[in-house]
Amino acid sequence: MAVIAVDTPGGSYEVRIGAGLLADAASHCAPLLRKHNVAIITDGNVARCWRATVEASFAASGYATYWFELPPGESSKSWPQLGALLEWLLEREIERGDAILALGGGMVGDITGLAASLLKRGCRFIQLPTTLLAQVDSSVGGKTAVNMGVGKNLVGAFHQPALVLADLCALDTLPPRELRAGYAEVVKYGILGDADFFAWCEANAAALLAGDPQAREYAVAASVAAKARIVGKDERETSGARALLNLGHTFGHALEAQTGFSDRLLHGEGVALGMVLAARFSARRGLIAARDAERIAAHIAATGLPARLAELGLDCDGQTLVAHMLHDKKMDAGTLPFVLLRANGDAFLDRSVELADVAAFLDGELG
Repeated sequence: MAVIAVDTPGGSYEVRIGAGLLADAASHCAPLLRKHNVAIITDGNVARCWRATVEASFAASGYATYWFELPPGESSKSWPQLGALLEWLLEREIERGDAILALGGGMVGDITGLAASLLKRGCRFIQLPTTLLAQVDSSVGGKTAVNMGVGKNLVGAFHQPALVLADLCALDTLPPRELRAGYAEVVKYGILGDADFFAWCEANAAALLAGDPQAREYAVAASVAAKARIVGKDERETSGARALLNLGHTFGHALEAQTGFSDRLLHGEGVALGMVLAARFSARRGLIAARDAERIAAHIAATGLPARLAELGLDCDGQTLVAHMLHDKKMDAGTLPFVLLRANGDAFLDRSVELADVAAFLDGELG
């Protein structure tokens, strides 16, 4: 088992990475549990795969589990579902010192974390991420949120988990498309700040996606370690260091909004295409060599992720996509910073981008 320490002003905790952690969840979580009643939040798809395993672990240790099942999909990360979850937690008399468990992907972790931050002004929660995307990104760092009609993750809070258990066995139950979508957040760490890790991804992505256990453990551990270093320096995105983790997200969130936050474009797919667009836009601005931008695009395409905007078949223009960006959380005094690239492995925050230039660039990519 790999163990990565995350140290932030908002809390210090461990991310434990290995096979079989969900089958032994009770022993890992026990030091953080004050009662023998445990509230677990999940969704219907994850419950079919992992509820029995987790339930058996806690039952064997003398715990009773209470389950709240969300409908699967990004649409559940909503204000109405958050309200229903909070009411359910209050009915179960969850106290401030209790720990709520989030068993699932990014949607489950985000809404559970936000509920935990709000309930009685804050209680603890434990992340049990079951997707690659959640294991390498959303379960670590304390960002919690729900979506609103005008944009993604616009209502949320910084609330660090007390523990993260990343069971690599959970990746075996993912549909291939979900696994590929999660891989986008793995390769992101190479593109934004580690050219050697990007080269490792180019050499090992196929093995990782095919199920190689060593490749998966290395990828998850390396990604979590990279995020832990960044979050430790800039927990709340005040210095700009953490903002680099948004590489591909400004473009990607606009594409998700245009497709209605639906299964038409998964979050990781939006991030993958967003990174390609960020690289190509960087090349357009003379920041990165065109060949390096196309190297990124070629690798994204080779993994089966979307790498060309025109292939989405969107019925809109560049200005429509830019309009979605106006609701981005990073908007500051009417200016939207973009995470762009000086080189593969060298991202930076550019505050001088004109949105008219972005719209014109997107018009060309859409055609």
